[in-house]
Amino acid sequence: MPRIRPLAPELVNQIAAGEVVERPASVVKELVENSLDAGATRLEIDIEDGGARLIRVRDDGGGIPAEELPLALAQHATSKIATLEDLEHVRTLGFRGEALASIASVSRFALTSRVAGADAAWRVAREGGKLDAARPTQHPPGTMIEVRELFHNVPARRKFLRAERTEFGHIDELVKAIALARPDVDIRLSHNTKPVRMLRPARDETALAARVGDILGEDFPANSLRVDHAAAGLRLSGWLGSPTASRSQPDQQFFYVNGRLVRDRVVTHAVRQAYADVLFHGRHPAYVLFLELPPEGVDVNVHPAKSEVRFRESRLVHDFLYRTLNEALAQTRAGAEVAPVNAPHPTMAYAPSVQSGLGLGVREPLADYAALFGAASARAGSNDMPIAADASREVPPLGFALAQLAGVYVLAENAQGLVMVDAHAAHERITYEKLKNARACDGIASQPLLVPLSIAVSEREAAVAEEHAENLAALGFEIARSGPHGVIVKRYPGLLDGADVAGLVRDVLGDLVTHGNSRRLEETQNEILSTMACHGSIRANRRLTLPEMNALLREMEATERSGQCNHGRPTWVQLPMAELDRMFLRGR
Repeated sequence: MPRIRPLAPELVNQIAAGEVVERPASVVKELVENSLDAGATRLEIDIEDGGARLIRVRDDGGGIPAEELPLALAQHATSKIATLEDLEHVRTLGFRGEALASIASVSRFALTSRVAGADAAWRVAREGGKLDAARPTQHPPGTMIEVRELFHNVPARRKFLRAERTEFGHIDELVKAIALARPDVDIRLSHNTKPVRMLRPARDETALAARVGDILGEDFPANSLRVDHAAAGLRLSGWLGSPTASRSQPDQQFFYVNGRLVRDRVVTHAVRQAYADVLFHGRHPAYVLFLELPPEGVDVNVHPAKSEVRFRESRLVHDFLYRTLNEALAQTRAGAEVAPVNAPHPTMAYAPSVQSGLGLGVREPLADYAALFGAASARAGSNDMPIAADASREVPPLGFALAQLAGVYVLAENAQGLVMVDAHAAHERITYEKLKNARACDGIASQPLLVPLSIAVSEREAAVAEEHAENLAALGFEIARSGPHGVIVKRYPGLLDGADVAGLVRDVLGDLVTHGNSRRLEETQNEILSTMACHGSIRANRRLTLPEMNALLREMEATERSGQCNHGRPTWVQLPMAELDRMFLRGR
């Protein structure tokens, strides 16, 4: 073996660059984070050739004094931490102090900066391991960093760069993520001298929604739930995409911890569980969420690029995220997006007929109206005068039924226009939620196995089964440890009759080992309840009377998650009058 010897400083920096600088977008991330840490309120990012030729970031932050410029390019030199206690309470985006040195070691690098009140700006350049002396130059207060010919001295790394369009696409996605986290900062991005994004600061909620719409599409804010909830020292805020606005790819999922964009298994698992009951198979939710917690509650020093974190109380974080998001999604009742408006009742002159193929033409008896809406409403519809004559009542969010189409869709009129409801999907959700509520009220009935089931598991899973015996019993399972690598199942939930009990137990114990809790049993039971609800709901081609349709609409308005069926399909659609007028070219 060769003798042990210290590595050359330039080689050390290039090795570090292999961890920090994956592609041009990595450089932009490090430079922009430094600008934000310096208090910048304006960022100008100029890119050429996808970042391979030039990356220039200019800000109006605090700047760097002339005497500290050479030190800024030294290895592991930073102004952001000084002690171990500082490292445990990191409040800045950057803190490791190796980014600029690493970037400068694989590029032609120049740094220009001026602090407020200084007579001039100062510039230093570095190439090939040689640092030029600082010299005065002209520049407004703030800092400008130029990175040219990235990987010019590391050909093996340069050949791994993708096409110009691909590399710039990664930079653009990064800038969007930063702009979502810092709506107070003016950000301008250009590519090959052409402006790509000009994001103005957002000073109020309206401007904030507009900025989010500019970044993620104007439909995103309109199809999202605003979340802001705090408990147990944690706060979650942001936008939660509606289940009906899900996407085919997970390309609009942004999660921030104390302002830092991260990827984390605990977060991903909690979000997936929260959407489990409302998301169509194979679809992905869209969200922009910000989690705030004390800095000592999260370790950000677990990845060189700072893209991963480790929560000190991961179970608390997981439960908080799941409960907050699940409660928010439970409010996706049908009609919730349509604010109740004090407006006249829509006309209900005709009602569907069981005998009529089109569902039109026969009036319903007044007694049915009285039973559903009271005597006043019955009298209002007792003759040919439209119900619009009674303007004192509030129109329900889903309005009042008009007819049934093809035995499948309920047509209704509300204050905004036409409402179309998939009767089977809506009734399926209503039945499903009732079954879940009944299970929650009556508890989970369990039944004994004639022959106890012996299951081989890992030693850790066996220990978890013993530790969580009471929690498992509350879910209908009686599980005892039979040895270092085995458990015995004596009782199981009666609702799971015919299910793969052994496989389910292994999955539950695996969840307990990984996440400290498990909703696997509840999810499996929910799947069974969902099947029961599906088979017990209104079938296609069943003709409904007008009172039945109106009763269905009222149940939808009162049922949680009724905007989607159990499988994530939408249960209703709103067609505003303005859209109907456009379809028929009215007013043109």
